Amino acid sequence: MDRISKENYYLDIAQTVLERATCLRRVYGAIIVKNDEIISTGYNGAPRGRANCSDLGYCSREAMNIPRGQRYELCRSVHAEANAIISASRRDMVGGTIYLVGRNAATGELLSDATSCSMCRRLVINSGLERVVIRKTPTEFEVVNVSEWVDEDDLQTIKTEGLAMDLK
Repeated sequence: MDRISKENYYLDIAQTVLERATCLRRVYGAIIVKNDEIISTGYNGAPRGRANCSDLGYCSREAMNIPRGQRYELCRSVHAEANAIISASRRDMVGGTIYLVGRNAATGELLSDATSCSMCRRLVINSGLERVVIRKTPTEFEVVNVSEWVDEDDLQTIKTEGLAMDLK
């Protein structure tokens, strides 16, 4: 009997979690796992007690013509990774893995380019998680070592400082 990999097993669970998401653009599901135990789950949706985009019938970022990947502070939703991290204790997450799956809300298609936004990357870094596993296709995934996100930010700072010097 062929068994699916642990990565795809957990990604399948994260994909089920995204069925609760309320975003009209992109729906995400995330689960945090450590030592083969699910620590927490999260999906993207408005903060508790606030109206979701799916309830309102519109996306505020779309209504403002904000391109994908920009101005996340104007989004009504708390992202899936953030919700999963909020629901867990840091001591339980340190050294763990977060599994992330995204779909296009309109078509239901898996997002082959799913990843965490810069704000969620900061949360993942501070949570102590070691890896991020992101579904690309029903069976393919990307594994990101969180230390790479730390290093990328350091490189960005160096580039930004260089730009600031050029502007003087």
